[in-house]
Amino acid sequence: MESWEERALKCPHCQQDNDRVIDSRASDDGAAIRRRRECLACRYRYTTYERVERTLIKVIKKDGVREPFDRVRLKTGLEKACWKRPISDAKLEAIVSTVENDVESNFESEVESRYLGELVMRHLRQLDQVAYVRFASVYRQFEDVQDFVDELRPMLSDAARRPKDETKPG
Repeated sequence: MESWEERALKCPHCQQDNDRVIDSRASDDGAAIRRRRECLACRYRYTTYERVERTLIKVIKKDGVREPFDRVRLKTGLEKACWKRPISDAKLEAIVSTVENDVESNFESEVESRYLGELVMRHLRQLDQVAYVRFASVYRQFEDVQDFVDELRPMLSDAARRPKDETKPG
C-alpha cells in the first residue's frame, strides 16, 4: 500500500492523480506551505496548502453548544464586515491566522465564543473602524441606533484627543 506522501493529489480539472510540484514556498508566516502544482495529464495548474494538523479546539457558543473552531467561518465573518472596504485578503488572512494561533497557544481544547469575538474586534478596530462597527453590530446584536452610538462614543473621544495631523489618512 502506498503512503500518503507517494500518492499525488487529484487534479481539480480532470481528476487524474498525476501531478508535479512547480513551486513551494512558506505561507501564513510559516504556518503553511503553498505549493503550485501542474497536472501531467491536462497541464492544468492549481494551488494546494499544507498545514500542520492541529488539535481540534471547540468553541463554546453563548447557548452552551460546542462547535469545532472553523477558520473558514471566521474569515467569512471578517469578509462580511469588510465588504467594500479597502482591506486586502492578505490582511484578513493575517487576522485569521493570528486569532487561530492565539487560540491554539492559550487553550487546550475549548474556547468561549466571547473570547474569539473580542479578539477579532480588537484586530478590526486597529484595521478599519467601519469594519469594526459592522462586526460589533452583529456580534453584540445591536438592536437600535443607541447601541451604535454607545459603541462609537469611545472611538470618537479617542479621535478627538489625537492631534489633527494624526487623524488624516496617509
